Amino acid sequence: MPTTEPERRKSGARDRPFLETERLILRPLARADLPEMAALAADKAVAERTANIPHPYGPNDAEAWYAARVEQGGETVFAIRRRADGCILGCIGLVPAEGDEPMELGFFLGRPFWGQGYMTEAAHAAVEFVFGTLGEAALQAGAFPDNRASLRVQEKLGMTSAGQVLRPAPARGGDRVIALTRLTAEDWARGREDAKPVVLVAAVALIDIDGRVLIARRPEGKPMAGLWEFPGGKVAVGESPEAALIRELKEELDLDVAANCLAPFTFASHAYDDFHLLMPLYACRVWDGQARAMEGQVLKWVRIGDLPDYPMPPADKPLIAMLRDFL
Repeated sequence: MPTTEPERRKSGARDRPFLETERLILRPLARADLPEMAALAADKAVAERTANIPHPYGPNDAEAWYAARVEQGGETVFAIRRRADGCILGCIGLVPAEGDEPMELGFFLGRPFWGQGYMTEAAHAAVEFVFGTLGEAALQAGAFPDNRASLRVQEKLGMTSAGQVLRPAPARGGDRVIALTRLTAEDWARGREDAKPVVLVAAVALIDIDGRVLIARRPEGKPMAGLWEFPGGKVAVGESPEAALIRELKEELDLDVAANCLAPFTFASHAYDDFHLLMPLYACRVWDGQARAMEGQVLKWVRIGDLPDYPMPPADKPLIAMLRDFL
């Protein structure tokens, strides 16, 4: 069962962070977790895949390790728990950087939970914590060369080969070669940027007979509230950008627009913190109806030369100069 609040206070875990993923909660390891952790680590197949766990392994070994490495050694260790039932699946730990050596990531997973993607999910959360919260410059990990599952997890994190080192491996009877991998904060940030989901949004510059363009101010309660933007919206799965605009213009402005009146003009491509926006912009001079604010937004017809006076989302700003040249 999950550790109680008094137990977390006693262990000091209360002041350390919780990490959450879709299926898991990574909670600071507490003394009350040690029996469950020791039961998983006692499996010889698990111990033989680590450089630190001896075999046989029992509760007293777990207590000694916890006192030396967590309480006195300053290691940050998380118990990996499944959201659905609170079951402990394994541990993931961070050894502080020392000298020229970066912080080191170590982990193990109980045998019943192998092959289900749990460790990759937990490790991604730990790496996010190392670089995004702790601000470390680099992270190192390692595995026996024959431990393909562990090396595959490290590969999925973006870690690359950093040579080999000889380390004690008590469950294997002596020193063994460890294949090291490493990831820098710079490479992590670059990979994180590349992994952002792409969100497709269609927008339109509605141009009236006086050459003015319609913009809408986002209402309170929405992301980027108060900023002005070109009308439009997210393209649904299986929907064309033109169909999305026809739908959005009717829902948001009570305007009827034919597809052949939407002329592809240009597009915006912008990386926000959590996604990458791809936004085709259309030009339209013909529609039926009078623009009305149907969703609490403020509408304004603006001459193209005045558009820079209206604060807009970063993705919209570069489109102003292109419209100015066009009009």
